[in-house]
Amino acid sequence: MEDKVILFVEDSPTMRRIIANSLSRIGIKDVTEAEHGLDALQKVQQKDFDMILTDWNMPEMNGQELVEELRKMDKYKNVPILMITTRGMQDDVMTAIKSGVNGYIVKPFTPEVLKKKMQELFG
Repeated sequence: MEDKVILFVEDSPTMRRIIANSLSRIGIKDVTEAEHGLDALQKVQQKDFDMILTDWNMPEMNGQELVEELRKMDKYKNVPILMITTRGMQDDVMTAIKSGVNGYIVKPFTPEVLKKKMQELFG
């Protein structure tokens, strides 16, 4: 998993720092941050990613809209997408999965939970 290239999308600076630290602690070195969905869409044009982690509630473009846009792109049709959000209701999980999300983590989480979920998605 250490050689994977990860994009994570999160509007909260504090949460971005927590996710960056978590990824670093589980050995992932090639990490790109985006502040919202539109920022993420620009970054996927500039670089190829092996996995995308996204928040749901963000300004400009939310996580669900981002996932739907990514799934329209040939290069991101099958890239694992993990949603990390405070929205833990069953309806939210089902909506995210219908949008094309491969996995779901509810905040707060530990680096171990993140690592386990990412390993599952990478198979």
